[in-house]
Amino acid sequence: MTVHAARFTPEVLLSAPRRSSGVPNSTGELVLYTVSVYSFETHSKSCQIRVLNIKEGTSHLVSEDSGASDPVWIGEKELLYLKGGDNGCTMIMTRRVLDKSEPQMIHYLAGSVSSPKTKVLSNGKVAICFAGLTTPKGDLYWPPGDQESHDSARIYTSLFVRHWDTWKTANENSLWYGQLTKIDGKWTLESPGLTNLLAGTDLKSPVPPFGGAGDFDISTQGICFVAKDPKINPARYTKTDLYYVPIKSFVEKPAAAQIIETGNLQGYSVAPTFNKDGKKLAFARMKNIQYEADKARLLIIPDVNDLSKVHEFYETSDGEGGWDLKPDWIVWSHDERELYVGAEKHGRVALWKLPSSPAEAKELPTLVHEQGSISDAKLLGAGPALLVSSKSRVESSLYTVLDPTSKSVIDLSSSSKNGKSFGLNDSMKDDIWYRGSMGYDVHALVTKPSNFDPSKKYPLAFFIHGGPQSAWTDDWNTRWNPAIFAEQGYVVVAPNPAGSTGYGQKHTDAIACNWGGNPYEDLVLCFEHLEKNVDFVDTSRAVALGASYGGYMINWIQGHPLGRKFKALVCHDGVFSTQNQWSTEELFFPEHDFGGPLWESRDIYAKWDPSLHCHNWETPMLVLHNELDYRLPISEGLAMFNVLQARKIPSKLVVFPDENHWTIKPENSVVWHREVLGFINKYSGISDSKGAGVRQA
Repeated sequence: MTVHAARFTPEVLLSAPRRSSGVPNSTGELVLYTVSVYSFETHSKSCQIRVLNIKEGTSHLVSEDSGASDPVWIGEKELLYLKGGDNGCTMIMTRRVLDKSEPQMIHYLAGSVSSPKTKVLSNGKVAICFAGLTTPKGDLYWPPGDQESHDSARIYTSLFVRHWDTWKTANENSLWYGQLTKIDGKWTLESPGLTNLLAGTDLKSPVPPFGGAGDFDISTQGICFVAKDPKINPARYTKTDLYYVPIKSFVEKPAAAQIIETGNLQGYSVAPTFNKDGKKLAFARMKNIQYEADKARLLIIPDVNDLSKVHEFYETSDGEGGWDLKPDWIVWSHDERELYVGAEKHGRVALWKLPSSPAEAKELPTLVHEQGSISDAKLLGAGPALLVSSKSRVESSLYTVLDPTSKSVIDLSSSSKNGKSFGLNDSMKDDIWYRGSMGYDVHALVTKPSNFDPSKKYPLAFFIHGGPQSAWTDDWNTRWNPAIFAEQGYVVVAPNPAGSTGYGQKHTDAIACNWGGNPYEDLVLCFEHLEKNVDFVDTSRAVALGASYGGYMINWIQGHPLGRKFKALVCHDGVFSTQNQWSTEELFFPEHDFGGPLWESRDIYAKWDPSLHCHNWETPMLVLHNELDYRLPISEGLAMFNVLQARKIPSKLVVFPDENHWTIKPENSVVWHREVLGFINKYSGISDSKGAGVRQA
């Protein structure tokens, strides 16, 4: 399923196979994964479930049913997966791998479930847990069961009327568990079927809009999960607590959910992960209850039978110092003496190792493996080896086997032959560091054309990331892929200015109440560094692009001197006016980043408002905005375009009525890329040079 491309175009990017992280079976001999491919010829997506035989290096098809999804192991050579049925129903299926046996249906559900997790209890018995949209009565939500309404009114009396791209309804996420038993070679779901873990509580899990299997875990002894605090409004607070439900039998009703108290750490709870026997629980938690990018502290419960004992790694008396990186996910080592965590540093997500006992963690975590950005790591059989799934700017999916002791790595499977099938190579990737506005060096990723010639000059494509507490990383991206722009003939520079993650909490926090301050100054300094020190970048033909906060910064740049340095600007779903931020859905975000609610901190909202500088706008600009974007409503994009047109600035508006904050549907994404590339190529001069985009230095 390898795609070979003479030139890396948007169509090649969007039709290339998309492969999930790999999941080994219990023996570590087979790796389970999914692959999806979109065809622009048939205008449809195909999906496959496959297994990779590590020893033989061969891949085997398990299913190519387009409705099949979410496969998980339930035995050494058996897996469970979900299949969408008619009218919002779900079939729970099972199948053996590496033979020609037919799939079997275990159960048929009136409703939709997702994100299954399993735990083998004994020979022939498996505990299972799903996420599922659930009615206020505690039943799995089934769309045909809705009573027909003759009006379209939505009526609310409290906050959080819509989230991400949907209006809120009475239905909420819940977790459903049950027990599979193998009888006469066939799997069955034991009576009473699936049980609602959260019935009779005010708790909802996983946490929308992005919560999934990472928000809960299952062991032989119970289930842990993350849920918003039901006593405070989720629109204004990030507080998510971790709960534990002991379960003696997965065919009986659950005990009461027990909250895990973590003292003054009251923010987001992250990545709950049981050890093998389910007696220990590792997780991470933030402190601030109105900040989505606060420092996350690693925590451990040595015995789930005593939830009062929660120990913090690298604890300091003042809460500062310690480990300054953010753990995103956690894996126990084979002997459970160590933890492996994925954490971002300097534009890469790397794998780190530390003792599993806080008392023994005298030194900060050790870097074990760094290759692009690691999306997951799983124990291979009895260990100690790990299966590592990673990506990079030129690699769409790579599986490697890592020996965490020697740090030796064996490449197992690349879906793009290390970028070669796309015409890409590692030499395209580079980095620069420059002195920033806060007195220390700031980092930027650089991506060059595959046929880069250092004796030539290439126009600059200046990428500004969203978040704003986020970062450009050496990762594969189907929305903002720097290689797509590099192959047009640009050198792409993607700075991580003040506000970015992966460089310590001080750097991240520096953007609060300071949106157009140090972040803007860092971008100016990056541009000046390129002007003075990088000969192969033609800053006289520069373009700048950004989305979300990056779109805010495009508008801020428009109204300030840096805007005159660019031939064209591109703003995707950006902020026209910071004083409109209370039209967003997660209100904790502007409350944190602008120092309080609008009526208390109006001066800060106004200080960094791009619309107050639109009298300075004059650079040609493309505005893209999506109607299902409830994070930054469509009115923001319309206001930008109206100003540009009224000021007679060359400009274009592109609207997608069926997309949210991201443009992800393949056919829409092709249009997005065509409009963006066409606009910047026109003003940078690449169109005039027939796509070459370079000139002699």
